[in-house]
Amino acid sequence: MSEILSQSEIDALLSALSSGDLTPTKSAPSAADEEAIRRTVRIYDFKRQNKFSKDHIRTLSMIHEAFSRLLSTALSGQLRMLVQVEVVSVEQLTFDEYSRSLPSPTILNVFTMEPLVGTSLFEINIDITSAIIDRLLGGPGRVTRIRRDLTDIERTLISTVTQRLLATLSEAWQNVLTFSPKLETMEMNPRFVQIVPPSDPVVLITFEAKFGENTGPLSLCIPYIVLEPVMSKISAQAMFATQRQSQSTEYRTSLTDRVNATYVPFQVVLGETTVTVSDVLSLGVGDVLPLGTPVDRDLAVMVSERLKFKGQPGTVRNKMAIQITDVLNDPELEEG
Repeated sequence: MSEILSQSEIDALLSALSSGDLTPTKSAPSAADEEAIRRTVRIYDFKRQNKFSKDHIRTLSMIHEAFSRLLSTALSGQLRMLVQVEVVSVEQLTFDEYSRSLPSPTILNVFTMEPLVGTSLFEINIDITSAIIDRLLGGPGRVTRIRRDLTDIERTLISTVTQRLLATLSEAWQNVLTFSPKLETMEMNPRFVQIVPPSDPVVLITFEAKFGENTGPLSLCIPYIVLEPVMSKISAQAMFATQRQSQSTEYRTSLTDRVNATYVPFQVVLGETTVTVSDVLSLGVGDVLPLGTPVDRDLAVMVSERLKFKGQPGTVRNKMAIQITDVLNDPELEEG
């Protein structure tokens, strides 16, 4: 417990401070103070700006997990073999970092996402490319070490796969954004591809593809500048809201179409009468049964055995017809 100073001691301290004989010193900050300072200071690297928040990364991961499932199905059908594609990682980095990480040679597909402005990249590992080409040419999907430029036939074959890949990508994004992808060019050397300045941030989605017994990487690189106009839509909350609205609209449309296409019995009752069995047995050609309905009275029109309309009988082009004269909104009350 600290010692309590007397009045004379307090006066002596004040006098020493006034004369300059005593200089006040600051005590060292405690561990709690240092921790508070560390929490308030955030290191920011201007060379690597964080444009994509954690929510953006999480949403992009969900979108491309759906894309990987759709792509697995699409490629399995196109190549007639089991193909499995899985998302490995979703991260932000600079385009220079991404470009330096690419092997050479590799297949770099440069494409646009209209109406978004700018270009993106989809990279297919050269070994996976050789397996796809072998399979499309009738082989078992064997990996061959390609260390040369692709021939025109090989480029055409890979382009068909890339077109299917981009169409699947657009399908995976449809709950967030509708765009029309277009393949612009195909390169094999990463040094010849510069879609944005080296320091610009990009989002990199890395996949692992299994073609039968072969495994290889795929990667999708989308610059931030391309996605910037729609960044507000790239969030889990916005995606789920759009998805629920889309599902609700689709369900409502589907249900309406099914109801409209449903067949129901439609009958016009000319009248009613009661006869005995003996009267029925004695009926012959030319006999008349009075139905008890005056000719000037509207007839009952039944829909699925419920009174729904009233109408007048007639003919149209020598065919019997009924003209609706009244719509009964509550059949039970109208009958009463």
